[in-house]
Amino acid sequence: MRINTGCVLNLLILAFLVNAAAAASKTVDDAKEAAVDAKDAQSAEAVDAEIMAMNKELTAELDGQLKALPAIVDTGADAVGKYSRRGDLHMFLGKFAEAETDYKKMSELKPDLDASHWRLGIAMYLAGHPEDAAAQFDKYHSFDNVDRENGIWRYLSHRAAFGKEKAREQLLKYEKDDRPPFREVYQLFEGTLTGDQVLQSISPELPESSRQSRLFYAQLYVGLNDAVEDKPESAIKALREAVKNEWPREAGFGPDYMWHVGRLQYLRLKTPAK
Repeated sequence: MRINTGCVLNLLILAFLVNAAAAASKTVDDAKEAAVDAKDAQSAEAVDAEIMAMNKELTAELDGQLKALPAIVDTGADAVGKYSRRGDLHMFLGKFAEAETDYKKMSELKPDLDASHWRLGIAMYLAGHPEDAAAQFDKYHSFDNVDRENGIWRYLSHRAAFGKEKAREQLLKYEKDDRPPFREVYQLFEGTLTGDQVLQSISPELPESSRQSRLFYAQLYVGLNDAVEDKPESAIKALREAVKNEWPREAGFGPDYMWHVGRLQYLRLKTPAK
């Protein structure tokens, strides 16, 4: 059998050119990806700098408000609002034990507040008292058995106290629908959805305010979940987006409170204790 050396040579040259083109294309793609990553890193650094500057100003403002509060000397029901205000300021300044003390005082003065006192549960958790926090969130469930956000904090508390496996076993079961996006967010903590899937479940076709509210809670809890899963980089990324979101500050009370929680957890991850 004769071998056409010219044909073989042409095939070898063609194969070489194809491989060279593929390698060049991969090099271009890698360069583009690296450029995008560098741009994203620069953007993240700029946002981090903005958040740090904002936090410095906000902390000074909150500290000034706390120092301006008069001492609480009355022990009647009228003092409940004063403890509430001081407790919130302590919380927003990251003084979780002090916030817990003030919130407990509210329940002592007005016992019918206790079951619905979700702020106390969060303060207990952040102050390092997860078992007490879990018990507080159990009380809240008896008050509102639809609110999956309560179930998430109960899970976080159980996880801190007893570990992930036990916390998953003790996750509350909900029969009724909750406000979006908490059905999907709860599935994240159940382990049946990923953080990306939770975020992708939020339609871009929603009215802007509704979309931003859902994005905020999704980013917040994806970040908190990544934090307890020991994924600090992805936790910071999600919490950064939550802190950037303007909707919770405009909405006030509950959303604003949770924005502060997200801000403080973002700062904890960005500036870990030495």
